[in-house]
Amino acid sequence: MNIIVIGLNHRTADVEIREKLAFNAETIVVGLSRLMDLPGVSEAIILSTCNRVELYVYADNGVAVTERIKDFLSGFHSLERSRLDKALYVYYDDDGVKHIFRVASSLDSMVLGEPQILGQLKNSFDLSLSHKTSGIILNRLMKKAISVAKRVRTQTRIAENAVSIGYAAVELSRKIFNNLDNKVFMLLGAGDMAELAARHLTNCGVKEVVVANRTYERGCALAKEFSGRAIQFSDFKKELVNADIVICSTGASNYVITHHEMERIMKDRRLRSVFIIDISVPRNIDPDINKIDNVYLYDIDDLQGVVDTNMNERQKEAIKATNIIDEDVESFNKWLHSLDTVPTIVALREMADEIKKDELTKLFNRLNNIEEKDRKSIEIMANTLVNKLIHPPTVALKESAEDKDTLISTVRRLYGLNGDRGDR
Repeated sequence: MNIIVIGLNHRTADVEIREKLAFNAETIVVGLSRLMDLPGVSEAIILSTCNRVELYVYADNGVAVTERIKDFLSGFHSLERSRLDKALYVYYDDDGVKHIFRVASSLDSMVLGEPQILGQLKNSFDLSLSHKTSGIILNRLMKKAISVAKRVRTQTRIAENAVSIGYAAVELSRKIFNNLDNKVFMLLGAGDMAELAARHLTNCGVKEVVVANRTYERGCALAKEFSGRAIQFSDFKKELVNADIVICSTGASNYVITHHEMERIMKDRRLRSVFIIDISVPRNIDPDINKIDNVYLYDIDDLQGVVDTNMNERQKEAIKATNIIDEDVESFNKWLHSLDTVPTIVALREMADEIKKDELTKLFNRLNNIEEKDRKSIEIMANTLVNKLIHPPTVALKESAEDKDTLISTVRRLYGLNGDRGDR
């Protein structure tokens, strides 16, 4: 078969090596061209993301071409071959096909089930198509990989359940409010994790965003980014009366909201539900406020617990996804192996058609006065006989696997397809 996968990812190489080996929009085109110039390489695709660089190649000689590709990578990126070898993995044939399917289905991603990798794979495939570096084998392989990924998405729950703090905040918000439309969201402080969670929430339809930060200018900048409004930090408790969702990360050394203060705020809210996420360490919000009716307070450990639980659920779904991938690897291999039998099947059909035509010509020459309808009937019968006679060997050739080479040789010998049919 000689399908080759050579690459590295976040598990095998640190970010320094991944950066050195990465291809950008310009270098990837040059890289594809040089890759195709290597002796033995028939088809090639390059996938380059922040977490992986992988080369998918169809070649004449797997082992020999592998060494050439490694030398190409080393020279192209000016990276010592010894450093490169420590980080690279190589997969051949079935293992390579399975790896590509796993990548497309995000089973090999840093975040299990993330959706971005499939789009990145599609872009790499499109680039190879536009530069004509992929052909019948890799075209079929990539289309199959995309199909497998979609099947995994629809037949498993691997992409469901939040596995990041930010998405966990969104998931919990939806459980409390069902719909985030028309909700008022307050960002209290400006820690990186809080900003990321805020970004996820603002993409989910909240009506209004309020930012309160100790540095007012920074608050204004964030508010502009979220299409919201900034307030003075000292005014945030007044605004809490209207806020439905609050993310807090102020870096304060004591509680910025106490139980007593929250009781008063809830009274002014007329006990309308409020969801508060305290990402601060140490905590910035009095945990006792969770005892107040309709107040839902989560801290960083609570969110991490949600993430861990959801990740366990994705791991269970990954088992189902692996079974799907195994089925499709077998399906792809059947198609690939069938390519070897195509010339024999074509030769068998051509031989049978040639014999049929010769015998019909002889018969019709003897039957000078045969009517056209009778001629058609004889031709139909001849076609039926030919199809039935060559059907069993054709099916056997298409379905052959382990004994493929032996079967091809036997069929060619039995039917005289090697140029030794003799007199008919």
